[in-house]
Amino acid sequence: MPKTKLTPLPQAAFQILLALAGEDLHGYGIMLRVLDQSEGKIKLGPGTLYSSIQSLAEGGLIEEIEAKKSSYSGDERRKYYRLTSQGRSLAREEAQRLAELLKTARKYNILRGDYV
Repeated sequence: MPKTKLTPLPQAAFQILLALAGEDLHGYGIMLRVLDQSEGKIKLGPGTLYSSIQSLAEGGLIEEIEAKKSSYSGDERRKYYRLTSQGRSLAREEAQRLAELLKTARKYNILRGDYV
């Protein structure tokens, strides 16, 4: 099986999947959600954001949807994205993989504290 851009799942791609797990968002909304959910530790620049969105869409993990109706001028040009069931499954698998890594790190006293 040839290696793709999403194997292993890059951190930016995982953060985007997590951002879309709760609601459909446009690119800038995804950027803000990732910044918020990472408590300011991860700031996706436009290049990383949109190349990741393109890879996720090509992989069938997210899909572009019709723009939401808004009273804000210019909002109709924004592209909105939705997590697909395949994307949700992959995000779940990645979360489980990371949880196992944390479990191993705790086992060997590499990580201590209130982590998963």
